[in-house]
Amino acid sequence: MNNAELTNWQTFKATLEHHPDLTLQFQYAEGKWVDASYHITEIKQAPIVSVDCGGKMNTWTEIIVQLWEPSVQDSERAMQVSKALSIVSLVEKSLPLNPLGTVKIEFGNSQFDTRQMYPGEFLIDGDNLIVNLIPDFTQCKAIGRGGSCGTTETDEECCAPAVKEEKPKLQMVNLAGAGQTCEPGSGCC
Repeated sequence: MNNAELTNWQTFKATLEHHPDLTLQFQYAEGKWVDASYHITEIKQAPIVSVDCGGKMNTWTEIIVQLWEPSVQDSERAMQVSKALSIVSLVEKSLPLNPLGTVKIEFGNSQFDTRQMYPGEFLIDGDNLIVNLIPDFTQCKAIGRGGSCGTTETDEECCAPAVKEEKPKLQMVNLAGAGQTCEPGSGCC
């Protein structure tokens, strides 16, 4: 997985640790915020093992922080970063999290289908540490590493540009002029 530009757990946690006194806000779309009464319901560690379309095995780890909005707003101010860190500490007592695991934030509400998003940029605005979330995406790992997506039964690369095949040229022969004729009933036709 090409995750060089994505936030890993070590970086995510260090960013929180640098700002424990700020309020932690999540923006999931332009002008759309996770409600201030959100809870961090769980932190999951998911080891992924896959085989891509080029036949290569890939492994990576995702750390998924799940946010939940209660149906009844129970807070007008979002969670303090220090509270989020206390949840992280509690989780890490039972589950050592891979520091290089790719972080995803899982969230959804009645206006936004539940999905996993990446932390994009972290912004400080007054007393808030804002995590701007960016959508997850699909990718072709084989092409991303300069390869191909495997081959078809005829050894053609399935994601390579189409190669135009030249049709063989037929040579026309005038059989009538060569003394070869076919008479009805002779069995030649």
